Amino acid sequence: MPKPASRYVCQSCGAVAPRWAGQCAACGAWNTIVEEPADSRPGPAGKGGPAAGGRPVAVVGLRGETAAPPRAATGIAELDRVLGGGLVPASAVLVGGDPGIGKSTLLLQAAAALARAGRRVLYISGEEAVEQVRLRAARLGLADAPLGLAAATSLRDIAATLEAEGDATLAVIDSIQTLWLDSLDSAPGTVAQVRACASELIRLAKTRGFALILVGHVTKEGAIAGPRVLEHMVDAVLYFEGDRGHAFRILRGVKNRFGATDEIGVFEMTGQGLIEVANPSALFLAERRGNVSGSAVFAGVEGTRPVLVEIQALVAKAEGGPPRRAVIGWDSGRLALLLAVLEARCGLGLHQHDVYLNVAGGLRVAEPAADLAVAAALVSALADQPTDAGMVFFGEIGLSGEVRMVAQAEARLKEAAKLGFTAACLPKRVATRGRPLAAPEGVALWEIGHLADLVARLAAHRQGRRASPRLAPGAGSG
Repeated sequence: MPKPASRYVCQSCGAVAPRWAGQCAACGAWNTIVEEPADSRPGPAGKGGPAAGGRPVAVVGLRGETAAPPRAATGIAELDRVLGGGLVPASAVLVGGDPGIGKSTLLLQAAAALARAGRRVLYISGEEAVEQVRLRAARLGLADAPLGLAAATSLRDIAATLEAEGDATLAVIDSIQTLWLDSLDSAPGTVAQVRACASELIRLAKTRGFALILVGHVTKEGAIAGPRVLEHMVDAVLYFEGDRGHAFRILRGVKNRFGATDEIGVFEMTGQGLIEVANPSALFLAERRGNVSGSAVFAGVEGTRPVLVEIQALVAKAEGGPPRRAVIGWDSGRLALLLAVLEARCGLGLHQHDVYLNVAGGLRVAEPAADLAVAAALVSALADQPTDAGMVFFGEIGLSGEVRMVAQAEARLKEAAKLGFTAACLPKRVATRGRPLAAPEGVALWEIGHLADLVARLAAHRQGRRASPRLAPGAGSG
């Protein structure tokens, strides 16, 4: 009997190789190429090619009346915020996160809340037995919710169950990497299995009209495991972030066809499950001490929500060997760029110092507007001079040391004023949308055009206390 044809597929990106190799040529990942049976499904039938027997589709113009999609509120405000207002019928959502971060807990709470509201909800677990899910529900106080629970990994069984449920509003699959289709010879979690199982489940959701939530594993780099095409197939992709050493959890939307991207929801992990945090700024700044050098408050924006977070820096003399650079919660490449600007444009000798940077609270900051706050924390740590405890910082820094304006300045200032801050350090700007920048009452604006202005101010304060051997007062722009 002839051996069935096979191919070699990268489990990270889905690229197909003619033979096995240690490294994928497409994505560069090592030891991810696995031999899989070739897809033997027949192509388009007929002598006329793919177009034979087809029907022309309707082509319409852009103008027309389109109503907003109806939504089913989950009862968890932070989750609804990230989704754009709730679950859209016939939509598919992919939720990823590290093991033990709280994905199953959050989705079980959301499913139970929907079930209590009178909706038909199915929770299908491929990783845990029914008894294990029931124990978690009892611990969270959800045992009385009329939730449909099942444990299965066969796609055919799950599809038959979903076909029989004609009135389902939501189906949660935990997780997509555990499902398998018997018509494929590859193991569960491989590219072929994940792609085929996800495609069939999404097809059922679109035809039957229920919302589908798929839980996905993540790799050690933090990306959702499996083929990248999985993220393109769904309507929304949410990442559940957080450090196990902190009680805070961040649900971040990176794709959403029905709402804003980069929106975040903040939760606190407790013994009773995940609790919503309505004011994350106050939570992130709860343990801040304003009289310590190396600390600055960044007024950031995550999606549509302004968030204040503390940036902490520590600068110490390097004792032999190359200086160390350690970053938590920020881009290490961005830190290297900022250190080079401080040294080349402001005359600070940071090449002989170890630099440690941390975003307090476990939040990961990605926007360039954090440059000015990071620079303030670094200069404050180097000069051993605390920044103004009532001041927030935001602004992007260019390679020549100039401080550039960022979006949503007024929203950042309003959030700072709401939390009692009285000053803001920000870039110079003449007007916004044809009108001057409106500062909230009680907030003084310190507008700077170059990073050297910030260095000079902290150096002057330091000079007033005692001479600093590490920070030269009045350093020029170079």
